[in-house]
Amino acid sequence: MNAATLSTAPRRLLSRVRDVMAGEGSAQSRLDQITHIIGADLVTEVCSIYVRRAGDVLELFSTQGLSSDAVHVTRLRFGEGLIGEIAAHATPLALSDAQSHPSFAFRPETGEDDFHSLMGVPVLRAGRVVGVLAVQNRTERQYTDEEVETLQTVAMVLAEMVAGGELIGRHELLPADGIALKPLRLEGTVYSKGLGIGKAVLHEPSFDIADLVAENPEHEMQRLRDAFASMLGHLDTLLNQGPLSVGDGGEHEDVLEAFRLIAEDAGWLKRTEEAVRSGLTAEAATLKVKNEMRARLGQAADPYLRERVHDLEDLSNRLLQHLTGKGMRDPEDMPEHMVIVARNMGPAELLDYDHTRLRGLVLEEGSATSHVAIVARALDIPVMGQVREILSKIDNGETIIVDGENAQVLVRPGEDIQQAFHETRRHLEQIKEQYARLKDLPAQTLDGVNIDLNINAGLLFDFDQIEATGAAGVGLYRTEVPFMVRAQFPDVEAQRQLYERVLDRANGKPVIFRTIDVGGDKVLPYWDELDEENPAMGWRAIRISLDRPAILRQQLRAIIQAAKGRAINVMFPMVAEVEEFDDAKKLLYRELKRQTERGGIVPERVNAGVMLEVPALALQMDKLISRVDFVSIGSNDLMQFLYATDRGNPHVADRYDILSPFALRFLKDLRDKCDQADVPISVCGEAAGRPLEAMALIGIGFRRLSMPPPAIGPVKEMVRSMSDRQVAQFVHSVLEMPHASIRQRLMAFAKDHGIQL
Repeated sequence: MNAATLSTAPRRLLSRVRDVMAGEGSAQSRLDQITHIIGADLVTEVCSIYVRRAGDVLELFSTQGLSSDAVHVTRLRFGEGLIGEIAAHATPLALSDAQSHPSFAFRPETGEDDFHSLMGVPVLRAGRVVGVLAVQNRTERQYTDEEVETLQTVAMVLAEMVAGGELIGRHELLPADGIALKPLRLEGTVYSKGLGIGKAVLHEPSFDIADLVAENPEHEMQRLRDAFASMLGHLDTLLNQGPLSVGDGGEHEDVLEAFRLIAEDAGWLKRTEEAVRSGLTAEAATLKVKNEMRARLGQAADPYLRERVHDLEDLSNRLLQHLTGKGMRDPEDMPEHMVIVARNMGPAELLDYDHTRLRGLVLEEGSATSHVAIVARALDIPVMGQVREILSKIDNGETIIVDGENAQVLVRPGEDIQQAFHETRRHLEQIKEQYARLKDLPAQTLDGVNIDLNINAGLLFDFDQIEATGAAGVGLYRTEVPFMVRAQFPDVEAQRQLYERVLDRANGKPVIFRTIDVGGDKVLPYWDELDEENPAMGWRAIRISLDRPAILRQQLRAIIQAAKGRAINVMFPMVAEVEEFDDAKKLLYRELKRQTERGGIVPERVNAGVMLEVPALALQMDKLISRVDFVSIGSNDLMQFLYATDRGNPHVADRYDILSPFALRFLKDLRDKCDQADVPISVCGEAAGRPLEAMALIGIGFRRLSMPPPAIGPVKEMVRSMSDRQVAQFVHSVLEMPHASIRQRLMAFAKDHGIQL
């Protein structure tokens, strides 16, 4: 590529803007010069620069073409007018007839009534909108994509001036609450349970880029490509030689493989190369693309897209490290006990830290299925997410407690709180040791009734808990979780290998494979997301599988092949009609026939069951019971649909109780019908994993429960301290009470009878 092929006009504009920024005079006078230069270069009658002030207000700081009296007078809130729309959504606008746009807001003091077309772009700094740069014309001008790109590039250079503190104080660009000196308690969401204490290490990769405008574009392009190749080499070394290296057999392996695929994707590199062609240095181009991705994809409705932003930011930071020659801080300078605090991060960024010193991870954003959360769980590190504005409220080196048991983070805790924390941790360790001593003992009541306690699993390292807890088996293996952490749909062979490892890790204990349950809040990157008003009751689970039978057949084929003659249990989710179960079962037996005809090994036994989550199916039990080999009650969704209550809505999630006489009678009726037909039935969900609820379920006759692995110990302790006969008598005596809940009565009964809750 020669210099003639590289656009020179944007580079000339950038050079002129850079010269003014580096020149003499007040910040205001230089800003006024810049508006004139941009307006003249782009042949526009108006060029205006708005700067973000405290309270998410955009103030007109400079203009060429509008009334000078409006400078420092005109203010727009985020979302107000076209300028506010650009800031609120962090996306450009190019309109030939701006005044016809529904968001247009006329401000008479600006004198803009004569101008019809508008092109505006956000001024981004570290992914945050710090201003808006806009141009206008009297005619209905059609702005080109190249002109929008040029304005975006200039806006990036302008961001350095806005963020430099010359125009407004730096404090205005920070959230309203600065770092306090007193102890602070913040709430969040638990992504990985546990307790950790250490010194805060703020994960805020920052790069001081002195040269933004390229002098030699060809040289910058070569620097970019060399750095990219070097980054891939170092990334391979990290992923293959780190504490969770590929090949050791965890779901984090899928995460790291997906991360490598993202790194090798040429799409984001191509965008960076285009930024270099526009006149930026390799470093500035990388930073520009990173900021744009963060601002745009961070607002995406698709949770997968939002999570991929963090992987792409991780890669952008690595590329900048290779370009600038500046890496992370020396590991020897890190605290002996450290808690990483970040807005978000990619999985490889976490592995950059010495895992033997990590005591916790706190994220402002994130999700339980994000790549970094999965890797952290594999390292057994407590993780808290959705801890709002934590980065603005803590500094490097301050003491922080990650309380993954109570969903809280304690910043700058006093000595008394730290002492209480250490006592709590010692107490939890004692309790864990107590539960560990129970693992080889049966889950048997005082009067000799055996209860099967199974774990719910979604990741391979969950299977370690079968032996650790003494669980009877896996009552629910969520097959969709491995699908969600991959970059593309796994083929039959990839699924077969995974399911074979699942059965091997179960070591002969039963595993119930729930077929893929996606849709709703579980989105796969390789499927188009539907715009559904009520996704929990929309196109999901078995409905997708039957509409796209090839997907279900491939999964069933992989499970059958993975069995290698062993017994398999297959469960179909979200079934609402008996015919849906019949159709799914036909596909299962078609795959069994295919395996036989091809001379493959068939399982010694195949059990086909249903997850009962839809109340409509409960009303068809008489037809269903003769068709199924087992039934598993999905208590979470079943109660949600039964009470028409969104369990994710804090206003109503706790309004209706599974420990109501009505709900327990409903569950007892299902259990009675299955017992009469000699069909195994279990309860799977949050209710099964809470000792009080589990006691009530046993009281109405359930003998199989499936729960998260950490719940096995507490529930087993409860089981071994109760009499089934006494509990059953009491529960049946209160089932006809006209109350919304009998929770308090059950708690009082347990206390009076020495049942461990």
